[in-house]
Amino acid sequence: MPPGPPADAELSNADRQEAAALMRVNHVGEVCAQALYDAQALATREPALRILFERAAREETDHLAWTRSRIEQLGGRTSLLNPIWYGGAFAIGLLAARAGDRISLGFMAETERQVEQHLDGHLARLPPQDLGSRAVVEQMKHDEVVHAEVATALGGARLPLPVRLAMKVAAKVMTTTAHYV
Repeated sequence: MPPGPPADAELSNADRQEAAALMRVNHVGEVCAQALYDAQALATREPALRILFERAAREETDHLAWTRSRIEQLGGRTSLLNPIWYGGAFAIGLLAARAGDRISLGFMAETERQVEQHLDGHLARLPPQDLGSRAVVEQMKHDEVVHAEVATALGGARLPLPVRLAMKVAAKVMTTTAHYV
């Protein structure tokens, strides 16, 4: 886990609740990413890509642990809908993989680009003194950028605009809901 401050005594109750809600959203994002990559690893016929997706899923497991730990430190809880998020994302991952490896890699790259933007937004919204959450989000952002770069370098196709927009809408529904539930 990325190092954070020794304590969060400086956070007001309102700041602590908002940071916990943002970290819950990030946790849901990692649940979804793990599901996507589990499904893509399962469905690809290319052994090298299977290894790539399995490695990415393992890295998302680290992010899951970091966000869960941070949520607990802030006195929050994870989303009650995590099984639904996982199932939906797994189905989407299977669809991406069935479209072929270039599309599947393109889906990985686009997902991670959108996650990077999302994490930038969370860095802007997190209380400035919440160094623990900021450290987690910064490290996650770095890792997601690497996933996108690798997927692109391996030949990931640029997804059509309607697909990218649909991904943004789905992510908005997920992040808005997960903020509260």
